[in-house]
Amino acid sequence: MSTRGAAAAAASLLLLATGCTGSSRPPAAATAGAFAAALTHDHLSGVRFAGHTGPQEQQWWDHVREGMGTNPQVDATQVREHGDQATATLRVRWPLARQGPTWSYRTSLHLRFRNDHWVVDLTPATVVPGMRPDEHLVLSREPARRADILGAGGVHLVTERPVLRFGIDKTRVRRTQQAASARALAGLLGIDADGFVQRVEAAGDQAFVEAIVLRRQDVTAAVRSGYRQIPGARALPDTIPLAPTHDFARGLLGTVGPVTAEMIRKRPDSYQPGEVVGLSGLEQRYDDQLRGTAGLTVEAVTDGTAAHRTLHQVAPRPGPPLRITLDEHLQSLAERALAAVGPASALVAIQPSTGDILAAASGPGSQGYPTATVGRYAPGSTFKVVSSLALLRSGLTPQTVVDCPATVVVNGKRFKNYSDFPSSAVGRITLQRAFADSCNTAFIGQHDKVTPTALTQAAAALGIGVDHDLGFPAYFGSVPADSDPTTHAADLIGQGHVLASPLAMATVAASVRSGRTVVPRLLQDSQPTSHPAVPLTGHEAHLLQQMMAAVVSSGTGTALAGLPGGPVLAKTGTAEFGTTPPLATHAWMIASQGDLAVAAFVDVGESGSGTAGPIIEQFLRGAR
Repeated sequence: MSTRGAAAAAASLLLLATGCTGSSRPPAAATAGAFAAALTHDHLSGVRFAGHTGPQEQQWWDHVREGMGTNPQVDATQVREHGDQATATLRVRWPLARQGPTWSYRTSLHLRFRNDHWVVDLTPATVVPGMRPDEHLVLSREPARRADILGAGGVHLVTERPVLRFGIDKTRVRRTQQAASARALAGLLGIDADGFVQRVEAAGDQAFVEAIVLRRQDVTAAVRSGYRQIPGARALPDTIPLAPTHDFARGLLGTVGPVTAEMIRKRPDSYQPGEVVGLSGLEQRYDDQLRGTAGLTVEAVTDGTAAHRTLHQVAPRPGPPLRITLDEHLQSLAERALAAVGPASALVAIQPSTGDILAAASGPGSQGYPTATVGRYAPGSTFKVVSSLALLRSGLTPQTVVDCPATVVVNGKRFKNYSDFPSSAVGRITLQRAFADSCNTAFIGQHDKVTPTALTQAAAALGIGVDHDLGFPAYFGSVPADSDPTTHAADLIGQGHVLASPLAMATVAASVRSGRTVVPRLLQDSQPTSHPAVPLTGHEAHLLQQMMAAVVSSGTGTALAGLPGGPVLAKTGTAEFGTTPPLATHAWMIASQGDLAVAAFVDVGESGSGTAGPIIEQFLRGAR
């Protein structure tokens, strides 16, 4: 049986019980309680009313409460009989939102004793104080001002910024001219003309049909003057939450826009048509916080008119701002460094002393995908920082002499150095020299000194391969602990089954610079920690710093040697991918200077030093 049916049956039984004849008069409290239950469960047809049997009152009640969307919780208390009259106090609690505020009040209920029954003397004021017969209730929501996203130093990264909403106002143009105006405006704005014409034609006669929203500073002189020549075209001023520029950390911060029908269907108590909500990125994940709490107003509206009066109001409450670590200057600098890169690309900057993510930029070639934080790529020779830590733990030192042959074979698989590896560097060299010149064969030749498990542990000590919930999508890489000998050999040079994101490789550089395992953080109120099985020690970090310094002083990263601002540590890398020779290569470079660690990645590039190196150099110069 439905809730409404059960309530009706219960109310009928109560009323039948009070309708018995005899010398004992039934208590008015039973009828008052039945009426309160009927209001709660929206079923008045079983209640006896003065002069009616119930259906008419049910229709009236349905009309009154339809605009509220919910039923009140009603209890009858303090019932007092005075001969054939009785009164009761109705305690009404009307939920205005799920797990939200409640509209609470008290009213008076009047009953009469007729023909051996108590009947309800119903008036509009019985259910709502002061309500008139020609009124009904309407609950409306007023969205709170959306909270800002703040970056390093409290800078407002996302805040209300002025925009112009361009569109066609159908009240200002003849019907026969509307399609032509829509097509002309679409051409001026550079949007799909056919689609906009269809939307204009489908809209109501009084509609303003929006074509596009532009930042005020992005409106060209041609658009600013041209739209005025189009009948019905308007540019309505407004403000919406926006980042400093259209592309600023877009994949990370996300976007806001009108709530979708699907979102309303999934969370009808949270979203209402026309509201602005987070649609992606941090704006979506923290939408409940950023939206705040909507204001709620209950009005009594006079039937058939626009007349209304406010009965109850709850003011909107803005949510607290979301505080993140991005530095506006460094993020903008990173995006400028990637602006001319065609393939997917990324640059991530971390502050080693705190783990703060200061920049996480994905280039235009990523086409909106957050390559910087969730990209999964073979890290190539930048992973030799991890392999070197594993070799140091196996007993080698930076001065240990190793072989760097032209090729090396492991289980029938031939490995070689990169194509332009200097022939003068082949032979017996120190581990530090092999690292600085990025000799693949020297590292692969040591594969029997490092187990896959030891490599995995070294990776974890530098921040790779251990997942953390940072409050946003982030990929920390994968370093298998059960590779076969051939794959394990390839893993040592960042190929095989090893994968990492630019964020993960920036973490490696930050960990070496700080002398401890760094866990990046983006949310300022978070304090992520790491507990690797074999933590990085200060002595190990010192040796790795020495080796990375050699890359800049005499190895593949000498282009960074002249940078102002103190010594630079670095490692370059390329990683082959694909199946059709000649294989394409990812280009990588990681570096650190002072309290700044950086990783640059280009999906398809010539080399780490030649493709990713200039990006790192431009960024570090600008950062100073």
